[in-house]
Amino acid sequence: MDEIVNRVKESGLISLDLGSYKPSVELATIDIAATLWQGLVLREREFRSWVKDHDWKQYNGKAVNIYCSVDAIIPTWAYMLIASQLIEQKIEFIVGTRDDLEKKLIQNKIQKEDLDKYVDARIIIKGCADITDPAFSMTELIKHLQPVAKSIMYGEPCSTVPVFKKK
Repeated sequence: MDEIVNRVKESGLISLDLGSYKPSVELATIDIAATLWQGLVLREREFRSWVKDHDWKQYNGKAVNIYCSVDAIIPTWAYMLIASQLIEQKIEFIVGTRDDLEKKLIQNKIQKEDLDKYVDARIIIKGCADITDPAFSMTELIKHLQPVAKSIMYGEPCSTVPVFKKK
């Protein structure tokens, strides 16, 4: 009887799952709209009081996006005051949407990937992952890997789409 051989494993292909770049940290949101007077105006005194009394420790171990969900003019210093508190707690954050935060965390994770193991490698990127913006994540991964890879493909080992091949 012939032994079953895993030809994909023996091919030297490196398979990357896009899902492995999904943020593992819990995401939290600070919506400045909750601090507005009558849902319209940011008043400095009340806002500073909110910043002073807010429980910033609740964001420990999380990544935070800061934004305003209503159409109001928010002065830049308001974002700066919140940012200052989050920096003091050593909390990762961005000003933008939750999707922006997820993208930034994915980008950070990709950029930390050690390129040494991908030098002249044949890479397959599996894309069936529950990620907010897979096109963004895929292109960030390509930007990071292409300078060192021999080839990059998309899909599953049994059915790939060529994306890049070093000349």
